Amino acid sequence: MSVLPQQWHPLRRPYHTHTCRYLGPPCIRAVITTTTPQRDLSLIEPHVPTSPTLATTTPRTHSASEPSLRSTWTHRAWVMTGCTSVLVSLAKSTVGATGSGTWLEPLLAGLLGYVLADFGTGVYHWAIDNYGDASTPIFGSQIKAFQGHHKWPRTITRRQFANNLHSLARATAFVLVPIDLLPSNGILHTFVAVCSGCIMFSQQFHAWAHSTKSQLPPLVLALQDAGVLVSRAKHAAHHRSPYNNNYCIVSGVWNEFLDDRRFFEAMEMIVFFKFGVRPRSWSEPNSNWMEDADATSAQIVHV
Repeated sequence: MSVLPQQWHPLRRPYHTHTCRYLGPPCIRAVITTTTPQRDLSLIEPHVPTSPTLATTTPRTHSASEPSLRSTWTHRAWVMTGCTSVLVSLAKSTVGATGSGTWLEPLLAGLLGYVLADFGTGVYHWAIDNYGDASTPIFGSQIKAFQGHHKWPRTITRRQFANNLHSLARATAFVLVPIDLLPSNGILHTFVAVCSGCIMFSQQFHAWAHSTKSQLPPLVLALQDAGVLVSRAKHAAHHRSPYNNNYCIVSGVWNEFLDDRRFFEAMEMIVFFKFGVRPRSWSEPNSNWMEDADATSAQIVHV
């Protein structure tokens, strides 16, 4: 999102801090802490107090052991259903291609599905980044999650696999199951299998784009370096000022093309003049989308 130079704002703490000061050196500050009910940890990074006064706190990382980041059996069931629907489409594409005796068209259809999946994730990412809120029907939880992701971007790397993918897997299953009931067609089923599969796994590609090299398998690193999957360096630009670019999260192949042509800026102008709704990318410097630098620095991260 595009913002003016950021002013410093005190970070919200999970406790109340009361200070007593008097003029004249030395200045003594007394800090009293009181405990408040624990907040929902599903979207936040742990916070480390920054006061250099009477108390010190050892930084702790937000691990996948947190209940809000663990996969449930419901999450796993949806991911299994989504993956099964993709595999059925792939099987039908193979049957269709074998029956027709040609593989070129199905392969081209798969390539088209891969490219359009990247474009689709970019448009969707732009939309939920800039419009709606937690109360928006159907999409509210994802809008809230992406808002939290901008504030605490590395939480996504600590989510367990099914916890991270279940929403997209559910959407994939609803779209693909009716298509899987159609007769085998090499072109159709290859396109929908690759496109839907890439969209479903885009959140995992996104998580890998926020991971460190030491956390990633060599194959994932190779695919990122080759541009097959969105790279860490290129996606990092989405989390820096002006916060209004690099939205695509499958391969990122569309990012430079769309950003150079101000595609999303044009879309924002259309929405504004048509509906009078301003995108969050036009927000003021006090935007909650700025990364919580202190919470991030509390985690020892080596890129």
